[in-house]
Amino acid sequence: HEFHVLADSGEDAIAFSPDSDYAANLQLAETLAPPPRKPAAERLSKVPTPGKTKCEEVARLLKISLQKTVKAVAVMHDRQFVLLLVRGDHDLNEIKAQKAIGAFRFASEQEILSALKSKAGYIGPPMGGGGPVGAKNVKVLADRSVAAMNDFVCGANEEGFHFAGVNWERDLPEPALADIRNVVAGDPSPDGNGRLQIVRGIEVGHIFQLRTKYSEALKAVFLDEKGETRPVEMGCYGIGVTRVVAAAIEQNHDARGIIFPAPMAPFEACLVPIGYRQNAAVRAAADKLYGELAAAGIDLLLDDRDERPGVLFADMDLIGIPHRVVLSERGLAAGNAEVKGRRDDKPSELPLGAVVQALKERLAKA
Repeated sequence: HEFHVLADSGEDAIAFSPDSDYAANLQLAETLAPPPRKPAAERLSKVPTPGKTKCEEVARLLKISLQKTVKAVAVMHDRQFVLLLVRGDHDLNEIKAQKAIGAFRFASEQEILSALKSKAGYIGPPMGGGGPVGAKNVKVLADRSVAAMNDFVCGANEEGFHFAGVNWERDLPEPALADIRNVVAGDPSPDGNGRLQIVRGIEVGHIFQLRTKYSEALKAVFLDEKGETRPVEMGCYGIGVTRVVAAAIEQNHDARGIIFPAPMAPFEACLVPIGYRQNAAVRAAADKLYGELAAAGIDLLLDDRDERPGVLFADMDLIGIPHRVVLSERGLAAGNAEVKGRRDDKPSELPLGAVVQALKERLAKA
């Protein structure tokens, strides 16, 4: 299990259904098997497609939907030439494909030419049955969505040509099947509840059940209550501490900087006296209020730098401290302090003597 925090900057793509508990990393996400294919309705034909090597280009030329095309990905597995077939609007999932056929690499241009007598861009499954006979000793593995297609377009294994109106069984032998594509937004959730959405996430924790795989290899054993030797059960339980901080920032920020959740903030509040080093009255009031807030158990930062108010405010917003208390000569003349939450649009004027209680109440709600 992986634990993700959703964030647009996340390194992982996550597929999930908002109508159920299903969620999976994109490399493992599945969808429902497609419905049975419809019977053939078109005749097989060989159509010229000069210079059109991508499914998108072929679809535009033939004025058909990209979903009616099939792209062939040529790979080598243990010296075996394999064609992996996915629908034109889908992408191959290399991890799923590796689970289906074992470790592989993408075939070179020369290997493609040798196996199919055609340049890449025009390749497709070797024909059989009622269609032209193609290359032999080529293994074909089709994604489930491809096996459900009828009257589709694929490469003719001849430069500048594609076949149209292709149908399984009539023109091509039934292929071996596997789930080898990436799911896309809108696919039905594999549990039958809702449709998948694709979001990005930052992995902040994980649990791996290793069981006895490594302990058996390392001979890490113990004696059970019967005195028998048994391999230890192993598991990994990790929390990415720095990733948690990064994820919190990604989910809690605005144009001015970080908005830390209260439990993670470096300080609960900051005290910003304007003119602390130039005005004795401001300095005395700030020191007194700092002591009162600290005595009340509030974790507080006193910003006593000799900077302009705009710089002080911007820096406190940037580092995301949840609450800010501002003391100024003008405010003190009226007996007030300025209190502002990091998410508040505007500050509030409070009597100086009410600041401690006000902050305590705000922090209690956090």
